[in-house]
Amino acid sequence: MTRFTFLFLIFTTLLQVTKISSRAAESLYTIGVGIADITGPPVEVAFMGYARMDQRGDGLHLRQFSRAFILDDGHERFVFVTADCGMMGTGVREAVLKKLESSYHGLYNEQNVMLSGTHTHSAPGGFLMHLIFDLNTMGFVPETFTALVDGITLSIIRAHDRLTGGRLFMAKGEVFGASINRSPQSYLQNPPQERAKYKDDVDKTLVQLQFEDSSGKPLGAISWFAVHPVSMNNTNRLVSSDNMGFAALLFEKKMNPGSFPGKGEFVAGFASSNLGDVSPNVRGPRCSVSGEPCDGVSSSCPNGDACVAAGPGQDMFESTKLIAKRIFNTAWEVWKGEREEVRGRIKVIHQFADLSKMSTTYVDPSNGLERMVEGCLPAMGYSFAAGTIDGPGSFSFKQATRTTNALWNAFRNFITGPSSKQVECQSPKPILLATGEMNFPFEWQPSVVSTQLAFVGQFVIVCVPGEFTTMAGRRLRRTLQQTINLPTEQHVIIAGLCNTYSDYVTTPEEYSLQRYEGASTIYGPHTLTLYMHHYKRMVVSSQQKSHLDSGPRPAQLLNDLISLIPPVLYDRSPWFSSFGDVLVQPPSEVRPGDTVQVTFVSGHPRNNLKHGETYLLVERLVGDDWVTIATDADWETKFMWERTSTLLGTSEAKVEWIIPSDAEPGDYRIRHFGHSKYIFGNIEPYNGTSKIFKVLSDAIESKEPPNGISDTNTKEE
Repeated sequence: MTRFTFLFLIFTTLLQVTKISSRAAESLYTIGVGIADITGPPVEVAFMGYARMDQRGDGLHLRQFSRAFILDDGHERFVFVTADCGMMGTGVREAVLKKLESSYHGLYNEQNVMLSGTHTHSAPGGFLMHLIFDLNTMGFVPETFTALVDGITLSIIRAHDRLTGGRLFMAKGEVFGASINRSPQSYLQNPPQERAKYKDDVDKTLVQLQFEDSSGKPLGAISWFAVHPVSMNNTNRLVSSDNMGFAALLFEKKMNPGSFPGKGEFVAGFASSNLGDVSPNVRGPRCSVSGEPCDGVSSSCPNGDACVAAGPGQDMFESTKLIAKRIFNTAWEVWKGEREEVRGRIKVIHQFADLSKMSTTYVDPSNGLERMVEGCLPAMGYSFAAGTIDGPGSFSFKQATRTTNALWNAFRNFITGPSSKQVECQSPKPILLATGEMNFPFEWQPSVVSTQLAFVGQFVIVCVPGEFTTMAGRRLRRTLQQTINLPTEQHVIIAGLCNTYSDYVTTPEEYSLQRYEGASTIYGPHTLTLYMHHYKRMVVSSQQKSHLDSGPRPAQLLNDLISLIPPVLYDRSPWFSSFGDVLVQPPSEVRPGDTVQVTFVSGHPRNNLKHGETYLLVERLVGDDWVTIATDADWETKFMWERTSTLLGTSEAKVEWIIPSDAEPGDYRIRHFGHSKYIFGNIEPYNGTSKIFKVLSDAIESKEPPNGISDTNTKEE
């Protein structure tokens, strides 16, 4: 070998090493993940989602969690949070930012923090501030609001404290058997040539952002998927994160063996997307009494029978488990499969927008003609009151109603009737509530919403302030994909129910049928048209590096809020008993598949929400030590509370444990933890413990497999 050849080999080797190091440096981000408890008051507060005043919490099945993810490319920082709550409110986000400002002094701000709700319908309400959203909870509920704000903030703090060098990857897969379109007749209003571009009338693609540290150790994942978390129906009275929340718990249990929910290092967020017309109740709608199919357009049944869709299970708990398992199975396969590394800069832009004051050009697909369209003041249509096949409404309202009723108009006009301009603007929607013209005692629905875009390498995350339907989401993705020149529509990720909640967004064609989603599209028939114009303008502004002002400020409502939820006045134990005493003991011997129930003398659960703690423990004796087997955040347990006397202030707590098939035989006990409030105001902790019972090994056929039903994600034909 000549000296020249030797030097050349050294030079080329050094060059390759330099290139590899350069590529590593380019793809290296600073990343952090964090999780925190956000469970709201589990009893005596109505849930947010089905808008039923009688659906008030009686206990807890699955705790709510906030999962935070921080990305930093050395120039700009981005925070994404997915929270197990109905949706995100402007007031919640403002309060979170205020708390972060006190610790980080501008590092986390209005520009770079994106908060998204999973949209569970089984969590306490009263946190959105706008009157229409807090009506069923009898106003603002400070306990719910504070639980969300404190927990979301803590999850971001924990992610910040775990910042480390790492890499990002994106992957995707199809979820089958977990979703149907609940308004297929509305979807069919969209142009045939547009529908022909897609195989299904719902988006079945799950998109996953994966986080690893610089050594390749998994840190977390965000999986976006479009489905309503309404497997738990409107008869449920136990706080639950529903199908998306349980999918997250399954993923975290897989990655954090031996850890309890919310306690592991690996954080798995399952986040909402364009779920507006997507239901997990895959057996579809039927008339509840006759079992016959409902009317396809109005979702109504003869003789006032309710039109209700059912999930795949025998009851809502089994349906939740099945749907969660199907979503998790795809997420797990995606995690293990092929993936695309995320490379490039991070850029986050934010702007408030008032859609009622926007206008843009619209090309009518039916005739190709171009015309100016504008937004309307918010209003809700008649079909809003009809509810959906996931949760029917009250009275005699039907979906697809496009005419008014004199009786309901009189009721509406007694509050505030719509102006002639509003009626024309919202047409063909018959207005039931002219919310944009109703400001007593304060704003009923938001006129100003938060809009935000996060460019992460070759992907963009679009924060949308509501529930976009399947085709509405597709149009927005397609518009931004073409504007940014991205490889596929899946490179545009829609983060639903994000920063602000402003109900639904349909296509103009879907709006024309006026089913529930169209009736709840509050800024008029061209709400989507205006959003597409607005987000495109934001992208162009970012590309041109031009200044983007902050936009009009949302209304400040915190000082105007009304709360009619009574506080806990006092607790008292019955005569000759103390808090924590056991009223009903467990059987002496049980087997896997059995259900154990223990009842305790209880204080009010709202005295302490037990964030990061538990109302119950299932323990097994190992040697001389009692070892925790399950908490109130585990699927197998339920915590149920009942007020036995309002006047005397007495109550009982029932703890339920379904023994899993893999439970080890031995001695067990169940414990309850709570706080009681004395009449003079001081709150004291208490606890109680059941007698010891034996779990036997000679199991009869198990009713409850570990980690939920062993269900596969079978591809549909």
